[in-house]
Amino acid sequence: MRAIADGDGRYLLNLVEALAELPAEPPLDTSGLTAIAQRRMPLYDKAQEGHYNLISALHKALRGSDTDAALYWFARMIDGGEDPRYIARRLVRFAVEDVGLADPQALVQALAAWEAYERLGSPEGELALVQCVIFLGAAPKSNAAYKAQGASLRLARESGSLMPPKHILNAPTRLMKDLGYGRGYEYDHNAPDGFSGQNYFPDGIERQQLYHPSERGFEREIAARLAYWAKMRARKEQE
Repeated sequence: MRAIADGDGRYLLNLVEALAELPAEPPLDTSGLTAIAQRRMPLYDKAQEGHYNLISALHKALRGSDTDAALYWFARMIDGGEDPRYIARRLVRFAVEDVGLADPQALVQALAAWEAYERLGSPEGELALVQCVIFLGAAPKSNAAYKAQGASLRLARESGSLMPPKHILNAPTRLMKDLGYGRGYEYDHNAPDGFSGQNYFPDGIERQQLYHPSERGFEREIAARLAYWAKMRARKEQE
C-alpha cells in the first residue's frame, strides 16, 4: 500500500478507510488491491497538479473533437470531487475560445448548462454539463474570434491614443461644430443599401482585417457577409 500511495500520507489514510469498508472475503492479492485502489480512490487533488492536468485533458479533448474522451475526463473530475461550477466556467470559456462563431449556439448551450446546474444542483444538474460537453465536442471549431481579440489589442497598444476621425464625432456644442466635429458624416440608414462606406478607423491607421473567419460552421456565413461589405466598400471608394 505504501507503493500505491507513493509518499502521499493523506492518500494512504483514505485508502485504508476505503479498504476497511470492503468485506473480509475473498482476500485480496496485490493485483486485486491495485484494482480496488484505482477504482475506489481516484488520484485527484483539486489544489495540486492533478486538478490542472485533468482540466487540460478535458479542454484538449474537446478541442480535438474527441467527445468520448472529453466525457471520460469530465467523469474523472466529477468522481474526484471537483466543483461542477468550475467545470461549467471552463466550458463557457471553451465555447468562446475554441468554438466561437463557428457555432454561436455553443455559448448559449454552455450558459444554459451552467444555469441548469445552478437550479438543479448535484447530481441531477451534472447531466446538463454532460450534455454541454457532448455539444461542444461535436461542434465545429474556430479560434478566429480569440485571435481577433489578440490582434485588435496589439493594434490598439501599438497605435496609442488616437482620436476617432472627426466625421464620426458628436458635436453637441458650437465650438465642436466649428472644429469640424461631425462634418461629412453620412447616416448609413439613409444611404443606398444602408451602407455609406465611410472610414471608421482613426486617421493615420490604414484599414486592417483583424478578424479572419474560418470556413467551418456558421463562420462560412459570416465570411460571406464580410466579403459583401468589403465589396460594397470598394465600390463606394471608386465612386
